[in-house]
Amino acid sequence: MHALIIIDVQNDFCPGGALAVAGGDDIVAPINAIMPDYDAVILTQDWHPAGHSSFASSHNADPMTMTQMPYGPQVLWPDHCVIGTAGASFHKDLNVDAADLIIRKGFNPAIDSYSAFFENDHTTPTGLEGYLRTRGITDLTMVGLATDFCVNYSAVDAAKLGFNVTVRMDLCRAIDFDGSLKAATDGMKVAGVSL
Repeated sequence: MHALIIIDVQNDFCPGGALAVAGGDDIVAPINAIMPDYDAVILTQDWHPAGHSSFASSHNADPMTMTQMPYGPQVLWPDHCVIGTAGASFHKDLNVDAADLIIRKGFNPAIDSYSAFFENDHTTPTGLEGYLRTRGITDLTMVGLATDFCVNYSAVDAAKLGFNVTVRMDLCRAIDFDGSLKAATDGMKVAGVSL
């Protein structure tokens, strides 16, 4: 069984959004086109309460600076994907109706969550692993936004959990902040992810 995991194709990560990824909307139509090829389609949705601890505005800091959290280093982001806002909604052209499951992450105000599998403490699970196991899914193909953060963390965690993981680099787009794309691709390869 093979699932397509579509990461965070939301308005705030597309051009015009609060944390826009260049070309983020270019991948929507090709992602829709491959949905029928998979046994399951899963969407992840970044879903932050206002005032989230990963927001620069919560620390009177500049966006894209670093801070230390109890769970380790954390990029401070512009406010994005705030629950109930248009920015948190999926891109209007994404075929949301094809999804078997939508998993929301980042809703705990004290901790950020890049991975579809764990919060950034790397121990608090989202429940996605259990869902995949009970459905008998062994193979995952990941697409979406952004390659070097949420896609990367999700792919590495999935590989560590024993899934066969492929990232379709043509159907992802990166923030590429301070060398993050190269670090992410190197890390994914080391973890056994097929790019």
